[in-house]
Amino acid sequence: MSTDLTPMLAPEGVVVIGASRQSGKLGAAMARSLAPFPGARALVNARRPEPDEGVYASVAKAAAHTGGRLDLAVLCVPASGCAQALAEAAAAGCRAALVCAGGFGEAGPEGEQYAQALRRVAQETGIRLLGPNTSGFFAPHLGLTASFVPAAGQLPAGDIAVVAASGGVNHALSFDLVAAGNGISVGVGIGAGLDVTAADVLEHLAEDDRTTAVALHLETVPDGPRMVEAVRLVAAVKPVVALVVGRTDVGDFARSHTGALATSWRTTRAALRQAGAVVVDDEREMVDALTALSRIRLRPDPDPGLAIVTAQAGPGLLLADRAGSDGIQVPELAEATRRTLSELLPPLTYQRNPVDTGRPAETFARVLDATAADPAVDLLAVYALTEPDSVDLASAAQDAGLGADSPAVVVVGGLPEDVAEQRARLHKAGIPALTGPASAANAVRALVTHARQRAVRAEAASPETTASVPAGPLHEDAAKTFLSELGIRTPDRVACETRADAHYALRLLGEPVAVKVLDASILHKTEVGGVHLGVRTPEELDAALDAIGPGRRYLVEAMAPAGVDLVLGVRRDPVFGPVVLAGLGGTAAEVLADVAIRLAPLSEAEAAGMPDDLAARALLDGWRGGPVLDRAEFGRVVSALAAALAASPDTAEIEINPLRLTADGLIALDAVIVRTADRT
Repeated sequence: MSTDLTPMLAPEGVVVIGASRQSGKLGAAMARSLAPFPGARALVNARRPEPDEGVYASVAKAAAHTGGRLDLAVLCVPASGCAQALAEAAAAGCRAALVCAGGFGEAGPEGEQYAQALRRVAQETGIRLLGPNTSGFFAPHLGLTASFVPAAGQLPAGDIAVVAASGGVNHALSFDLVAAGNGISVGVGIGAGLDVTAADVLEHLAEDDRTTAVALHLETVPDGPRMVEAVRLVAAVKPVVALVVGRTDVGDFARSHTGALATSWRTTRAALRQAGAVVVDDEREMVDALTALSRIRLRPDPDPGLAIVTAQAGPGLLLADRAGSDGIQVPELAEATRRTLSELLPPLTYQRNPVDTGRPAETFARVLDATAADPAVDLLAVYALTEPDSVDLASAAQDAGLGADSPAVVVVGGLPEDVAEQRARLHKAGIPALTGPASAANAVRALVTHARQRAVRAEAASPETTASVPAGPLHEDAAKTFLSELGIRTPDRVACETRADAHYALRLLGEPVAVKVLDASILHKTEVGGVHLGVRTPEELDAALDAIGPGRRYLVEAMAPAGVDLVLGVRRDPVFGPVVLAGLGGTAAEVLADVAIRLAPLSEAEAAGMPDDLAARALLDGWRGGPVLDRAEFGRVVSALAAALAASPDTAEIEINPLRLTADGLIALDAVIVRTADRT
């Protein structure tokens, strides 16, 4: 099957199969939408052909009369007739097809049969199939509107592509992007995705010169590794902004704590972010992000600095407050910059950052230029109203040299008609213009996130080859011995066959100790009374051994110093394959779903950034005199564990819970290794 989507998204000719004269019919709506297309066009209605009116009995006859190649067939027939219509289109030379009808897999067993028949024809003929269950796609620069939504034909051409799981979301996002002053290069609704998937379209867009940024909307991911590679391919050359549906779908919990935390929604977002996409929370944030990223980008930087220049103090404070909550630094300006600003602004204005200019004067452009040139500033955010007799904001921004070489986002406030005029001029100059502080904050976060991700990718190196998990069932002592081989610190311990061995271990290790049942078949030792902590005397040891029960093996282990407990696990996700999860230990991480997720294997640099995803990350930074996490050490531990799982296809999961952060660093207090066979 061809991987080239040009016959679909940029066809030489289009044929509508199931064209109708009844205005309410899908075939009639498609015929109207496609009427402006400048290439070859034809209509087919096998029941009511009217050759004199350009309606033919078959695709073959239509192709013979039009004289142009009909690359794309738009099927407007019921589900029961789609497979036959697709086969006839392929036989007549069509290389791509759009199926808008419903009534397939979502309609039960009979519909699933129709879907299988469609898929079979596509596989046998090599014709590429978009849909079913989609409202279509559009390419405004080609005058091509293969959509039954009339207003789609009025979308202006531009450089933002939309790839959406839903045809309706494809249209909604495109309309919102246009309302924000953007244009569309192509908009594709995937629908059921029987053949062409979002990954296929992304691969096509990676080489599309008309597209400078991509909006990606996902509901499900049929092939995780393929999607990750497609996003990575596009993100290497142009920004991808992703919105994932399913926040409230927790799915089936796995047995382990870490497995329970890995919902499909979180894992998908983490995978896309790691592949290079800027992941957003809603469609408003997506529009703001694309408005900025389609025009400007920051250089790769792990911590870009933001400067704010505002003509009104209140909106500037909103921007500064949001930057702080987003973890974006707003550095104080250099003394030389402040001296320059003091010569340009009234003495009572605030000039350290944010810069409050008061009502803009003729010096506004020079204020922008001086602030943007500060050594600590990588991005400028500007707010001003379109006040009569005040500064012309678009002209000032251009005079200051803002744009691709001096990245800035500009917020224009005022009456809609005034704002639209200013925005159009700013956009023409390559300066993203937003309509309020919240939108500007969304754009700033997207630009900074994109810069940080590119910095991590630039530093990332493939992890070194690691040892695979040893064969056979592994109890806690064997699991910890393997962790030690990976360079992960574990407590001193003794595996004991008898009570006498346990008493010897107490004398050897010194009190206090932890006493545990040693049995590879017991995954949750505390639930069966198999863990006793703080044992100090022979009498306490005997009591612990009695509680564990006769005929058991024991693990006697030195107690670790106090600290902050984390949970770290690597497991095989059914969609994306090996993933690593980290969070704060105990029930809080699971209840609050405060967890960081990455695909495995991953570099030490990528792993070191995981704690930044945690809402409770302050606990790892010396909270109330507690220990401070060495991010480099954490990165080494995570990367080694992830590489071990990736190198061990018969291992389903490795979990360290807890992984304690102490004043001396990280130490694994418990470890479980689960074989794939144990999960079947």
